[in-house]
Amino acid sequence: MISVSLPVVPLRTSARIGSPAATVAALALTRSFGFAPASGTAADTAPPSVAPPATFADQVALGQTLYGKNCAGCHGDGGEGKKAPRVVGLKEGALPLDPPATAKHRKAQFKTVGDVAQFVVATMPPAKPGSLTEEEYLAILAFDLKANGIDLPNKLDTATASTLTIPR
Repeated sequence: MISVSLPVVPLRTSARIGSPAATVAALALTRSFGFAPASGTAADTAPPSVAPPATFADQVALGQTLYGKNCAGCHGDGGEGKKAPRVVGLKEGALPLDPPATAKHRKAQFKTVGDVAQFVVATMPPAKPGSLTEEEYLAILAFDLKANGIDLPNKLDTATASTLTIPR
C-alpha cells in the first residue's frame, strides 16, 4: 500500500469549483478529452472493472490501488520518480511546466491538470496507452493530487480538471 504524507497546498483555479480557489497538479484524463482506447483493447470491450467512486476521497482510495498496479513501477512507490519522472513533490520539480530536454514522449506544457491528463491518457501506461477506463484515469489523478497535498471538495471530473492550474 502506498502512503504519502505531504503538506496541504493552497488551491487556486481559473474557475470556481465550489470552494476557495484551487491549484492542482497530477496525472490523468479520460475519453472526454478526446482520447479513447484503441478498438479491441480491454477497456473498449470489457465491462467497467470498477464502480464509479462517489466522492473525491473514494477516488483517492481507488487511485492508490491503481497507481500501485499501473504507475509505481516507473514513477516510484511514492511518486518520487524512478525510471520515469516524479509525479509527487511539486517543489522538488514534479510536473514542470515545460517538458524536460530528456523527455521521451512529452512535448506539451503542463499548465492545467487537464493538460497532464491528456498526456497520460495518450501515453500511459507506456505498453498500453489509453487502456484504462475514464474512472480509473480520474482515480489515479485524484490520488496524485492528494499525494501532492491537494484536496478537492467534490469528485474530480474532466471539466474540473481542465480548470485547475498546477501550482508553480
